[in-house]
Amino acid sequence: MAIYFIDSSGLVKRYISETGSAWVLGLFDPAVNNEVFIAAITSVEIVAAITRRSRSGSISIMDATIIRNQFKSDLQKDYQIVEITENIINSGMVLSETYGLRGYDAIQLAVGCAVNSLCIANGLPPITFVSADNELNAAVVSEGLMIQNPNSYP
Repeated sequence: MAIYFIDSSGLVKRYISETGSAWVLGLFDPAVNNEVFIAAITSVEIVAAITRRSRSGSISIMDATIIRNQFKSDLQKDYQIVEITENIINSGMVLSETYGLRGYDAIQLAVGCAVNSLCIANGLPPITFVSADNELNAAVVSEGLMIQNPNSYP
């Protein structure tokens, strides 16, 4: 078992086929029994990404509906959802200022850092942060977290 924190750029690959999708799908193989954390805002970002793909015509309206419904079902069972607290927001502001990150990316990193700290404090292994966003990934590395970019796995 490993512990992963997945941002929206990584998680969307579970639902829409693109580079790295097979690797992300492998994280959810029941045989490996991984623990997967996401920030609460990720649900909004995933639904928005699916809807935007539908509106651009890269997936059909019917497929978008099916994918959104599958995601909403998975939210109930496959993820540990981390709520956005005042401490996370404060940390996100510092991270945004430090690295010049976009707002939601700074929040994603703040949540990943918080989950990592909790894991270590409880004697668990550190998390692996999963993101396909190169700018965010550079900040993740600077914060000392392990990173996996699913785009590295065609």
